[in-house]
Amino acid sequence: MTQSVSSPTEICILGRSIGPASASFIIAEISQSHDGSLGTAHAYIDAVANAGADAIKFQTHIAHAESTLDEAFRVKFSKQDATRYDYWKRMEFSKEQWRGLAEHAREKGLIFLSSAFSLEAVELLQEIGMPAWKVGSGEFRSQPLMEAMAVTGAPILYSTGMSSYSEIDAAVSWFKRCNLHFALFQCTSKYPVSLQQVGINVLEDFRRRYACPTGLSDHSGSIFPGLAALALGANLLEVHVVFDKRLFGPDVSVSLLIEELQLLCRARDAFYIMHTHPVDKDKMSDDLLDMRTLFTKSMALSRDLPAGTVLTASVLVGKKPGTGIPYSEMQKLLGRRLSRDVSAKHLLSWEDLTNDEPICSS
Repeated sequence: MTQSVSSPTEICILGRSIGPASASFIIAEISQSHDGSLGTAHAYIDAVANAGADAIKFQTHIAHAESTLDEAFRVKFSKQDATRYDYWKRMEFSKEQWRGLAEHAREKGLIFLSSAFSLEAVELLQEIGMPAWKVGSGEFRSQPLMEAMAVTGAPILYSTGMSSYSEIDAAVSWFKRCNLHFALFQCTSKYPVSLQQVGINVLEDFRRRYACPTGLSDHSGSIFPGLAALALGANLLEVHVVFDKRLFGPDVSVSLLIEELQLLCRARDAFYIMHTHPVDKDKMSDDLLDMRTLFTKSMALSRDLPAGTVLTASVLVGKKPGTGIPYSEMQKLLGRRLSRDVSAKHLLSWEDLTNDEPICSS
């Protein structure tokens, strides 16, 4: 374990800072949306890169190392897999295939991540180069798995979808004892999760309680939780993505379309600009002097009036632009007499008035 924690509120993955001073780090989770097709997995890399995400994440399942024939389907969706073990077996790629996916992602400017669900998966991913470890919500009790990850010294991205605060407390204490960089994801392990159970409020709870980078791992299948998290300054956002909602697989209902991922990435950039450019209202008012002149009003007449007319409130109105007698100074004009004929199509000026004392109205 070679890393030392320089700042608990920031982590770094391949030179990419993740924390309050940086734009939100967006991870596109492919999960099993490739349906065991290596070509489809590579196609997702191209699509995710074009959408503007920071990272792409897969899941490395090795059936014999993590599952048994006793494991039930979370969603009984598959007509070609007799058991969930068979399904995991069909989702496997070889080490060289994983290496090819990782290299492709890096060529496209993406950080390549994959969740490991067994010690063998950790070993495989370590050999192809894993810059950070994503701990899935269901692995919060898999201490040997996390110990194998910790030995590498890479940052831990920890999902809390099934964890209580006491269990998160214990995990955070362990990360700190191991001198590891880490980030926490608010997550609700329902597929899909309703908007009422997304738990956006937990992001701020995590920030206050653990002083570490925090984010949302979303399973809603809706773009709104991601937008809300970005607007609230989430340091990380993980969303499942799929090419089409009509595709086959257990995660389609919790996924966003590639076009929605692209919108989130555009929102990330826009929100970062706004978050990092606070406005001084007084200075902004000074900077908007020309606009103030254009949009504010000055004193004018409601109709054409001849010389000698005594001005009353009934004939005075405010009209644009704000280059004449300020509208706020109307009281100074009441009882004053026009020195010449004045058109209602022009602003009043002090030269339009006599120097006589105002005539008091009864």
